[in-house]
Amino acid sequence: MSLEENIQAVRQTIAQAAREAGRDPAEVTLVAATKTQTSQTIRQAIAAGITVCGENRVQEMTAHLDDRAYDGARLHFIGQLQTNKVKQVVGRVDLLESVDSPRLLQAVETQANKLDIVQDILLEVNVGGEESKGGVRPEDLPALAEETLRCPHVRLRGLMAIPPIARSNAQTRKFFSRTYQLFVDIRTVLGDNNGNVNCLSMGMSGDYADAVREGATLVRVGTALFGSRTPVVE
Repeated sequence: MSLEENIQAVRQTIAQAAREAGRDPAEVTLVAATKTQTSQTIRQAIAAGITVCGENRVQEMTAHLDDRAYDGARLHFIGQLQTNKVKQVVGRVDLLESVDSPRLLQAVETQANKLDIVQDILLEVNVGGEESKGGVRPEDLPALAEETLRCPHVRLRGLMAIPPIARSNAQTRKFFSRTYQLFVDIRTVLGDNNGNVNCLSMGMSGDYADAVREGATLVRVGTALFGSRTPVVE
C-alpha cells in the first residue's frame, strides 16, 4: 500500500474505534511519528493530509526544521528530552509531549521565559511503573501537575503515556483505561474550568485503536503509516 493509502486506512480505523466507543472521530488527532523518515517522506505525508508530525529525536527534528520539512503541519516532540537539549525544542514545537520531572519542567519554564512565550506541554506518566521507561510515577503526577500552575510560561494540556507491552489487548486496554482515569483526576485536581487540559496522547501502531476506545485524543502512529523503520538518509 502507498503512504496515502496507509494514512486513509489508519484514519478509517480511528473513526471506527471512536464510533464503537460512542465518540466523535473528530475528537481524535493522528500524529505521524516521523522518526528516521526523510524530509521528502514527511512532505509527502503532509501533502497526503497529515496535520501533525511527532518527532522523537532532537537532532533529526532540528535537521527537518532547517529543511522546512514540517511546513503545513503542526509539530510535537514525543521523545525523551534531556534538559541540556531543551533550548533546541522549546519554542520550536507546538506541543512538548514528554515532560516527566520537576527538573525538566523548570528547564522548559526557564527557556520559555527567555523567549517570552508560553509552551504547551503534556506530562508523561509511567503508567506501568517500568524502570526502563521515562515518565512520572502515577502517585507523583498530581504534585507535578500542580507545579505547572506555578510556571507562567508553561501551559499544561494533558497527559501522555506509553503502556507496557502486554500479552493481550485486554491488558493493554487496562493500562489505557488507567491513564484515562489519571487524566480525568488531574483535570479535577487542577480545577480545569477553561478546558485547557484536553489532550490525552496514547496509542501507537500496534494498539492505537484500543487507545481510541479508551479515550485517547492523540495517537502516535509510525510503522502503520510508513512501514518498518530504516536508517534515515538525506
